[in-house]
Amino acid sequence: MYRWITITLLTVALISVSIWGYQTNKQKNDLYVQTENEYQRSFHELTYNMDVLNDQIGTSLAMNSPDKLSPQFVDIWRISSDAHANTGQLPMGLLPIHKTEQFLSDLGDFTYQTAVRDLDDDPLTDEETAQLEEFYQQSGEIRDELREAQHLSLSDGSKWMDVEQTLLNKDEAKDNDMVNSFQTVEDSFDTSTEETPEDSTTSTRTEDHSYKNVTGDDLTEEEALKEAEKIFGKENGTDWTITKSGDGALTPMYSISYDENGERGYADLTVKGGHPLHLLVSRDVEEKQISLNEGNEIAEDYLSELGFDEMELFQSSEYDQIGVYSFVYEEDGVRVFSDAVEVKVALDNGEITGLTANNYFQNHTDREIPEPAISEEEARDAVNQDVTIQENHLAIIDDDQGEEVLSYEFLGTRDDATYRIFINAETGEEEKIEKLTEAEINYNSVV
Repeated sequence: MYRWITITLLTVALISVSIWGYQTNKQKNDLYVQTENEYQRSFHELTYNMDVLNDQIGTSLAMNSPDKLSPQFVDIWRISSDAHANTGQLPMGLLPIHKTEQFLSDLGDFTYQTAVRDLDDDPLTDEETAQLEEFYQQSGEIRDELREAQHLSLSDGSKWMDVEQTLLNKDEAKDNDMVNSFQTVEDSFDTSTEETPEDSTTSTRTEDHSYKNVTGDDLTEEEALKEAEKIFGKENGTDWTITKSGDGALTPMYSISYDENGERGYADLTVKGGHPLHLLVSRDVEEKQISLNEGNEIAEDYLSELGFDEMELFQSSEYDQIGVYSFVYEEDGVRVFSDAVEVKVALDNGEITGLTANNYFQNHTDREIPEPAISEEEARDAVNQDVTIQENHLAIIDDDQGEEVLSYEFLGTRDDATYRIFINAETGEEEKIEKLTEAEINYNSVV
């Protein structure tokens, strides 16, 4: 009898250990997949950041108006902050990349300090212009190497978790193409290798959250490629590369790319519904043939074809023959800035070269928009009396804590400058002020 009791207890113990082992292994695999997906997202966003950053720095070198330079430097500072955050989310702690991080930190410090001063009374010096030229050259070198690393990762299915293991083994680091690409970036610098201070202005990190607005049926790889043809505007015959995130991903995605005739394209599509989160086309843009307004019509039609309804343009700008159009979702007359979508249009032939819909799919949801606690007139009283208000809207924006707040949005002018001012519709306090560029002002007055 004792023998059978012992056998039974051992069997139960064995089954329990097996279940525990299975669950532990599954949790480990899920964590591996989720970590890999986060690495991939950060890497591709970093590549996109550097592409835009190089364009924006180049544009600033061509500017001669202080009214344009200040908001341009604010944009560069913001993008460098995003790039720095994405760099920090890659498994690069074991590989010295201090020069790359130092570059982003120095660029952020330079543009921030320049943007907040009065460039009419204190314009850029020759030394500062030379420094900006150097930033432009360095950002171009980083951009090119990241594009090459991105091409390698997509063509051979490289995993960042494998890169992390390679970094742990210093003897193998020289044999990893991805590591070599980042090392090439480091070697291209002539600057100091000091570490980035922890209190750098570019050290801001943003918290990610799950996607709220991903609907539809799961797509097969063949269906995803058909969707890619649609969003890229490509015909049959394109040589696609497609990879799928692992089963443990919170939001499974297809990463799809192509490389042909000197043009490279990359996109992330959700497996569920085939929604495009990111799209980037890299190619040489020729002489401008279409206007910024015509580019907006192309961007609006493109969003409509992709199923983005009730979107309203709130900002546009142009650099290096590319129109950049920012749209927000509008609900019952309220502009929801949390649900933003950005479209890039090449102004030589009207081709779509960029789409960023990450915020839209993260934030868009059915909302119960509250009634304002203060009147429009009370909100106007909170605006500086020297500002002449041209138009106003109700809007939902994110406050400094990332929480959505209902606000009054006022577009106003002061001393030949135009501002977008947000007043909290509950407390009457000033939430945010943005200075607009001339392109944004002229264009928005048309629409």
